[in-house]
Order: sequence, then C-alpha cells, then structure tokens
Amino acid sequence: MTIRVLIADDQMMVREGFSVLLNAMPDFEVVGEAVNGREAVERVRELNPDVVLMDIRMPELNGIEATREIVAADVDSKVLVLTTFDLDEYVYQALRAGASGFLLKDASARQLADGVRVVAAGEALLAPSVTRRLITEFSKLGEAPRLSATVQAQQYGELTERETEVLVLIAQGLSNGEIASRLVVAESTIKTHVSRILVKLGLRDRTQAAVFAYEARLVTPG
Repeated sequence: MTIRVLIADDQMMVREGFSVLLNAMPDFEVVGEAVNGREAVERVRELNPDVVLMDIRMPELNGIEATREIVAADVDSKVLVLTTFDLDEYVYQALRAGASGFLLKDASARQLADGVRVVAAGEALLAPSVTRRLITEFSKLGEAPRLSATVQAQQYGELTERETEVLVLIAQGLSNGEIASRLVVAESTIKTHVSRILVKLGLRDRTQAAVFAYEARLVTPG
C-alpha cells in the first residue's frame, strides 16, 4: 500500500529534500507541499494524505495550531512533527495538540521513511531521547499535587493492572511488538489492550495515551 504524504515546511530546500527522498521509495507518494500552517490545513482537506510532515515554526499559522486544526477536523491524516532540535520547547505542545510523534530534520533517509511508516500504521513515534525530554517537561508543569495513578485510572476508565502496565510502556516509546516481547505475550494481545486503553480513557491515539501517562505521573524522570 502506498503511503500518501504532505510536506509542510517554510523552507524550500527541506520540502524538496524530503520529497526526493520519499518519492524515491516504492511505498511513498508525496501528494503535495505547504509553505505555512494555514496552507497545510487547506491541503489536508483537499488531499487527505495519510501522513503530514509538519514543521513547527512556520509563518501565518504555526505547526502546533495547524496540527490542532487538522485533528479537530476529524480527518484520517496523521501528523508527524518536524523540528531542528530535540530540545525544542514546543515539541510536547505539538504532541498534546494531537501529533502522532516527531522527527528531527537531520534524520537519515531510513529514519525518515521508517518514521512515516510507523505513524501511518497508527503507532506513536517517540524516540528515547524525545521521551526523556517529554517526561522532564511534563514534570515541570505546575507544582500542584497530581492524582495518584490509581485514582487517575479509576476516574478515567478503570484500567486494569495489565492495561496500566501497557500504558506505561507506550509512554516509554515502545511499539506493540516491543511491548509484546517485554510482557511475553502475543502482539495481537497488546493490540487489544491498546484499543481498550484508548476507549476507556477516551483518547484518539497512542500519542495521546502517552501524554496522559506523563500528566498522570505514571512515568517520571529517572
């Protein structure tokens, strides 16, 4: 199956570079480009791509607001945020807005392709360095006491012990296959757990589940 991609970035060299890399691979088709967030939202409505490569800092409408509008439009397109630095202060805001993950602009061709495939498949793309940064950022959000993980789980859908365990591993950036190996169960079992977690917590996807885990302090800086 061909993965249809829209590239949104205000730098022509970035757009052209990613376009050449992806179009050279048999399972990708770059269906369009956008030079700012506003145009990205419009092109998503027109083209309905599978994945949007979204730069964060763009004129007219930044990548965070563009992502929020795309998610609110309830389209099938997944957003993969692009950034120059893994310490970008806006990364976790983009994930909270509904992005499915983020990728550094200096990623190799293989990392870019693999990242797009992961997001297109409905997985969350959270590299280890990114995960640690996100955990650190969320730990700084306010000093008011948070509800315990148990109370959070009961309040938001009564997660089972195993579902809570799976949620923590999702937040650590593990794929279904990696979680299955860690817990020594079939990958299909993990997919079922993930589906139930999303339904119980009323979440859109794995990335929102990861964000929930950070905010509920299920995952803390080590």
